[in-house]
Amino acid sequence: MIEGIIGKKLGMTQLYSDKGVLEPLTAIEVGNCAVTQVKTTERDGYNAVQLGFGVAKKLSSPEKGHLKGLDQFRYLRELRLDSAEGIKVGDKVDASVFKAGDLVDVIGTSRGKGFAGVVKRHHFRGGPKTHGQSDRTRHPGAIGSTTTPGRVWKGQRMAGHMGDDQVTVQNLVVFQTSVERNLLLVKGAVPGAKNGLVIIKKSGRSK
Repeated sequence: MIEGIIGKKLGMTQLYSDKGVLEPLTAIEVGNCAVTQVKTTERDGYNAVQLGFGVAKKLSSPEKGHLKGLDQFRYLRELRLDSAEGIKVGDKVDASVFKAGDLVDVIGTSRGKGFAGVVKRHHFRGGPKTHGQSDRTRHPGAIGSTTTPGRVWKGQRMAGHMGDDQVTVQNLVVFQTSVERNLLLVKGAVPGAKNGLVIIKKSGRSK
């Protein structure tokens, strides 16, 4: 059974729950997904399905061959499965794979913030404002060592490109689903900007 789907983040809203609590919700457009490839342990070494989502304006020749007999999908994403038995290419996947109360993990790409310094990017404290250090306020300080190892370690936290990373938010609760409108309402915020691509999977962990 496929326990995941591809969607598009529409934005945030809020609704009252049955208990009268105003819940912050993220609206995700799902649906229009189809199985474009099935992978099995015998042939590929693992079980998975490839799902297609969105409409592409133009496809290359290899992409047309891969999607022969299917719609022109803009996005192709793979989801791991315990078993691919009974699943075939062309099967449709919609919001009915989830129901209210399910725990899901949402994977998206965080908003890009461009170049950022260490204070904003890594929450450094910065340098002192006195004793001749008036121009070091938001600087990282020393980034290397002395004789050993005598170099800057790979992965050292420094200024650079901030955001635009894959982010997974776990154990979000499905508030409401609508198969007719291809809509999924999830409690809380999910990564990414409006109209950003997200992958929703049933959570493997319990709260």
